[in-house]
Amino acid sequence: MSSSELEEALWVEKYRPKTLDEIVNQEEVITALKRFVKSRNVPNMLFAGPPGTGKTTAALALAHDLYGENWRNYVLELNASDERGIDMVRTKLKDFARTRIVGEIPFKILILDEADSMTREAQHALRRTMENFADITRFVLICNYPSKIIEPVQSRTAVFKFKRLSTEAIASRLRCIAEKEGVDLKEDGLEALIEISEGDLRKAINLLQSVAYLNVPVTREVVYKTAGLVYPERVEEMIKLAYNGDFEKARKELIRVLVEEGVSGEDLLQEFYRVLSRGKVIDLASEDKIELLKFISDLDYRLSMGATDYIQLTALLAFIRDLGTKRKKKG
Repeated sequence: MSSSELEEALWVEKYRPKTLDEIVNQEEVITALKRFVKSRNVPNMLFAGPPGTGKTTAALALAHDLYGENWRNYVLELNASDERGIDMVRTKLKDFARTRIVGEIPFKILILDEADSMTREAQHALRRTMENFADITRFVLICNYPSKIIEPVQSRTAVFKFKRLSTEAIASRLRCIAEKEGVDLKEDGLEALIEISEGDLRKAINLLQSVAYLNVPVTREVVYKTAGLVYPERVEEMIKLAYNGDFEKARKELIRVLVEEGVSGEDLLQEFYRVLSRGKVIDLASEDKIELLKFISDLDYRLSMGATDYIQLTALLAFIRDLGTKRKKKG
């Protein structure tokens, strides 16, 4: 990877907020963290919430505000998804936790990202480490699914829930990045980035970086093509055709999307789910909508187990066609 490519790949890090004051949309969490900074006393914490909402950023910003410009000397950041087992807890993590520091603040901070990917054995070892070095090390555990963190660890932390970022917050950040990087970000391209990212700012920035690498104006068409996704309107059209009885035409459109445009079956199924959940394309009775969503969940499982994209999605169109036929007979 060249130096220019490396710089582009680090956009998320480059534009990450450096202090707590720069973080938006997480007011309750940030207020509590500022209180900890002011008192110079930080508890063990568990940051939980969807990806790309600022959990890691908040932990790093807390360390910056607490220790100042030399904060990296007092912080160790580990990614538990790289080393999930007990050996990581007994070596890297424990070696850092047991080391004392000299300074105004008597403790260090250990940030453990993706802690929910750790094995239960490793989490039990982590619990003991948290107890043994509570006076000189504070632990910040970061996860998407707090239910995967064992109760003894959760009970030793203050839990903070992060919420998805608002459309306005994501749009503001993307405009700022595009302006500083000299990227021609069109309004419809911005809307597409927000639509695809679904509140995940990291995903939006990475997609913007991928499109910017093409050195073309960032439009809706380019964003969807780069992301390998299909327009929601195309999915809506397939659903309408199948529901109204034109199954063959809907199937041919499905083939075009899967084969000619290279959209993955799992991504296309997710778009089907999003469109049908909105309930604006076809008018379904409650019981029919429930059956359809159950059917989609079964397809999602089959695709995850390696089933053929085309066959499974064709079955979905056939199911929608049967719902339309049933509705006509009732009507």
